[in-house]
Amino acid sequence: MGLPETMRAMRITRHGGPEVLEPAEVAVPVPQPGEVLVEVGAVALNNTDLWTREGAYGRPEDPEALSGWRGPLDFPRIQGADVSGRVAAVGADVDGGLLGRRVVVDPAIYDSEGPDAHPVGLMGSERDGGYAEFVTAQAGRVHDVTDSPLTGDQLATLPTAYGTALGMIERGRLREGETVLVSGASGGVGVALVQLARARGARVLAISSGSKIEAVREAGAHEVLDRAREIAGQVRAAAPEGIDVVLDVVAGDLVSEGLPLLREGGRWVVAGALGGYGVAFDVRRLYLHNAQLIGSAMHTPTHFGLLVDLAREAAFQPVVAATFPLEQAARAQEQLARRDHVGKIVLHP
Repeated sequence: MGLPETMRAMRITRHGGPEVLEPAEVAVPVPQPGEVLVEVGAVALNNTDLWTREGAYGRPEDPEALSGWRGPLDFPRIQGADVSGRVAAVGADVDGGLLGRRVVVDPAIYDSEGPDAHPVGLMGSERDGGYAEFVTAQAGRVHDVTDSPLTGDQLATLPTAYGTALGMIERGRLREGETVLVSGASGGVGVALVQLARARGARVLAISSGSKIEAVREAGAHEVLDRAREIAGQVRAAAPEGIDVVLDVVAGDLVSEGLPLLREGGRWVVAGALGGYGVAFDVRRLYLHNAQLIGSAMHTPTHFGLLVDLAREAAFQPVVAATFPLEQAARAQEQLARRDHVGKIVLHP
């Protein structure tokens, strides 16, 4: 049976609120040489979707400018970085053995072909993504997970959240037996950090609040600290010898309050700014204790390969909070923005 000529998609034609997500009937993309066409089984949502839609990333010369992840967007744009599905067609120079295989897509656009390349673009922002029935991707970024026990929904949660989490853990050089503090632990990246740090053999302290505390504990945290109470005192009580690594997606005031909690040679890894991007701290806490403040944007190809290996073994169980049909992408994004869930939200094209 041949492929359809058109497909359903949800796309944005301008920056704005959830209302700018519009249904569209568009041509099924044709895989170019070196690319494959993936029939989307599931696509997970990320904060990146919200920030890209809103144009909230700013630019180096103008923090308030409307911008996608790495600059101005080309509209219309189909959102969605996190895709699992099956290979429906291959372009020239691509192994036909991939046809029909269950895959997960690395959504990063890298600055080079090397194993430690840096992501400088993202599917759903700098190229069309998975809020659609089909999406194209470079063949080298498509990973065969046919034998993974994880469901399609679980696999879709991996690329951005778990890729970002593993990038943070690798850049922070987290080792077995160390004590780690995870901020924003109920979100997609937060749950991924808890699960991956636990799988590495670390002692995991996580920050959450309210009804989500128990779910974060179930995800694998050894202790959960209540965000509604003063954090530093809770950390000192739970880890009197200090924290080896902080895995932080919140930033803001947490950085200035938390730096003194690091042990000698501690590492503070930042991959988000949910608490605010303006940060002030006592720089003496950094240099007098050989601490390191590390920025981490997503993952490298090497990190993603490690993540896929873990997924093939089902070394962790991604948490799916809710699912929506593709046409309800705006509703799904509204639920994501409320942050009253634990885990990941997934669309079904």
